[in-house]
Amino acid sequence: MDITSLYNQYIQDTASKQTGSAGDINLKKDYSKATDEELMAACKKFEAYFLEQCFKEMSKTVGKDEFESGSTSTLVDFYKDNLIQNIAEQSTEKESLGLAQMLYEQMKRNYNL
Repeated sequence: MDITSLYNQYIQDTASKQTGSAGDINLKKDYSKATDEELMAACKKFEAYFLEQCFKEMSKTVGKDEFESGSTSTLVDFYKDNLIQNIAEQSTEKESLGLAQMLYEQMKRNYNL
């Protein structure tokens, strides 16, 4: 999986999830007039999404246990996905990979901010 396909998947997932809440990224937003906080928030959301995808791929390498089969598998998958998403968001906020910062600096250069 390369970064381009991951970014395209992020755009598709974000577009399909948009509900108008304040936490969602507005894909049609012109970031050339964005504040530093808005730009960094968008970069952190992408880093969290990137980590989430990495964690999901890593979890596929682990064998399934007895709770993940049968009638409880849907419920276990739901909670596992939520847990992975929360861990990715918290990891980005507390111990960033540095990806958000690099994206932020690149976007500032591209938009001449």
